[in-house]
Amino acid sequence: MMIKKSQSLPEVAVIGLGKIGLTLAAVFAHKGYKVYGADKNPDVVSLVNKGKSHISNEPGLSELVKDAYENHKLMATDSNKEAVSKANIIIVIVPVLVDENNEIDYQYIDDAVGDIAEGIQKDSLVIFETTLPPGDTKNRFGKHIEHKSGLKMGEDFHLAYSPERVYSNRIIEDLSNYPKVVGGLNEKSLEIASSFYKKALHCELIEVSSIEAAEFSKVAECVYRDVNIALANELAKFAEEKGVPMSEVISASNSQPYSNIHAPGIGVGGHCIPIYPYFFINRGLNKGLTTLSRNINDSMATYAIRKIEDRLGSLENKNVLILGLSYRGNVKEPTKSTTLLLIDHLREKQANVFINDPHFTNSEIIQYEALPLGLQNKFTSEIDVIILQAFHKEYEDLDLEGFTNCQLVFDGRNKWSKEEITNLGIQYEGIGR
Repeated sequence: MMIKKSQSLPEVAVIGLGKIGLTLAAVFAHKGYKVYGADKNPDVVSLVNKGKSHISNEPGLSELVKDAYENHKLMATDSNKEAVSKANIIIVIVPVLVDENNEIDYQYIDDAVGDIAEGIQKDSLVIFETTLPPGDTKNRFGKHIEHKSGLKMGEDFHLAYSPERVYSNRIIEDLSNYPKVVGGLNEKSLEIASSFYKKALHCELIEVSSIEAAEFSKVAECVYRDVNIALANELAKFAEEKGVPMSEVISASNSQPYSNIHAPGIGVGGHCIPIYPYFFINRGLNKGLTTLSRNINDSMATYAIRKIEDRLGSLENKNVLILGLSYRGNVKEPTKSTTLLLIDHLREKQANVFINDPHFTNSEIIQYEALPLGLQNKFTSEIDVIILQAFHKEYEDLDLEGFTNCQLVFDGRNKWSKEEITNLGIQYEGIGR
């Protein structure tokens, strides 16, 4: 892409206006870029074109979207082709997931790349931020754009990869604080991509030698976390066998600067950790720690149910309340949530499953084949078991006195006081406690 010598900035298309995509679009617009956001959801498009964010729990995002709208720097469309045709730089942040068999599901991003190929102009730069298996940016998507557009990557259009590395509820902060890893198809692609991010995000850059190295780095981050959480869970279960409090072990061990034992818990969820290790596993890394860690972390829901049964016996017709549909505290995100595994196990045990989550409506909870239950509802007196799965702020000082029939609390995040719960005459179980 020929960068003009004038002070005018290139126009940007952001393909996918989810939590990260909309934030990127708004931040780019705030830095003076003209941004065309594309999303297949007409409700999202309509809101953005009114200066409103459909994401409610990202600090600062609503203000940035409103500002971008008022300054005519951000517009949205449901046509990827239209957005791409107006832009010099195309950012792709469309999800890649795994299906129920843990096979990679390319449906959404394949469709988006097909649209990009139809709209792309010569000398444009395409940057993928979606987490991908190493090799996909060039070998799957770059070649698709080549084949459909008739343009040659590296000559007629440029190609780069820069993984998103942000955390829900602090995306804007992370975009400026986290180093941006960037890999290009060739020197020119890397140069243009790096120049864009320096101006658009004002963050530190880490330029790597290839697109594949950048792709690999993001998946490796997630595998590292998954492996270390699995280690913490394995140690916690062993500590229980030996009658040793895992919290004390972690505090003591981590006083050594080279030790960083993670917190054990009831499971791992979200778009990243339970999904991206399969990008390695399905490409040949199907033995060893990566696969074992996935199995350990997904087994924690089964482990929790077994511990409850060891205390109470059969769960048939027991009323079980799960606190948190979200995969973690203070976000609205059910993807791969441990709660989904818990629901399956409890239904197999013929228990009655109830869910409380302040981030979801009753109708949203019902979609997951569980009954919503407000914490002020009189039926709380009929609950036999409480499972803390996502530690929302609303649960920090939860008054359990109304749960007069509750026999056991399973603290899946080790956040509550065992003493306070047992003083109410309720049995307490945690992970490694």
